[in-house]
Amino acid sequence: MNENAQPPLLIIQTGLPPEPVSNRHGTFSCMIREAAGLRAGDIEIVAVHRGAELRPPSSYRAAIITGSPAMVTDLADWSERTAGWIRRAVDLGLPILGICYGHQLLAHALGGRVDFHPRGREVGTQTVELLPAAGDAPLLAGLPSHFPAHLIHQQSVMEVPAGATVLARSEHDAHQIVQYGDGVISSQYHPEFCPRIMGTYLTHFGPRLGEEGFDVQALSARLRPAPEARELLLRFVRQHAALREAA
Repeated sequence: MNENAQPPLLIIQTGLPPEPVSNRHGTFSCMIREAAGLRAGDIEIVAVHRGAELRPPSSYRAAIITGSPAMVTDLADWSERTAGWIRRAVDLGLPILGICYGHQLLAHALGGRVDFHPRGREVGTQTVELLPAAGDAPLLAGLPSHFPAHLIHQQSVMEVPAGATVLARSEHDAHQIVQYGDGVISSQYHPEFCPRIMGTYLTHFGPRLGEEGFDVQALSARLRPAPEARELLLRFVRQHAALREAA
């Protein structure tokens, strides 16, 4: 191995989208790679939901934890092993970005509480509101106070861990972006999603959403681009790649 080579950016794959979504748009890892403009040689994908083992945190420049159809409260063996790895990684100062399931797993791993949201599912293109604490977060600098984001989740971070800072909320969810010290941040929304991906989800889950009381036609009509939401992913990748390259 070239001793001058940079360590890879780790993508911890915690599950796969429904088949109609993955057939059209790829896995969560593929969506993240495409949205962030990452090259195959820059990343290492570890499918922990299939039992793949993570290398020590020191092997990576940073980590992104994907979404998943799984539920954190199921306490699956692979998920709990990943939670233990997250605790070690945070202790070592590894930069981490959690997305949806990854957002919830970070909170769970660090002492927060995750559960089904009492108001049910949050889905579609919804508005995220930055809170005053976001003004001190470099990854959110210059973003508008309100911006659209794509979401689909049933469970939420109901209580954040001690020491965590909530940076954003939505009308449905009080903990849309959470910061854990320097370099560790997570979002309940999917910064890698675009209206096409969100639209495929609405089509696939349409009958179920209708049974849950959603107006799927109205949700589809409200789909729109969410470039500000994507900035969290883009800035995380740029910042932490640059940090390691400059080291």
